Amino acid sequence: MKKDFSVLFCTTSMEESEKIARTLVEERLAACVNIADVNSYFRWKEELFKDREALLIIKTEKSKVNGIIERIREVHSYEVPEIIALPIVAGYDKYLAWIEASLE
Repeated sequence: MKKDFSVLFCTTSMEESEKIARTLVEERLAACVNIADVNSYFRWKEELFKDREALLIIKTEKSKVNGIIERIREVHSYEVPEIIALPIVAGYDKYLAWIEASLE
């Protein structure tokens, strides 16, 4: 049976990005989490903000997405964290196999 894989995006403060990434990988919810430095523009409570944030790029199996969302909500400091998931529709077979093996 072929597994379905997902990539999630989550923005967080620079200070807590490594904690969240490490938690997800240590708990085998994610195979890999990349951390990118980004500038974010957003509206929050009717005000426009610009902030430097970390973008977490999380690779996992589709079956673990809900667990990741719940775990991030437990450890994230934002009132409403960005957590979105997209399907991985294609990829290098050996890399996808590595994701699967990393989550066992």
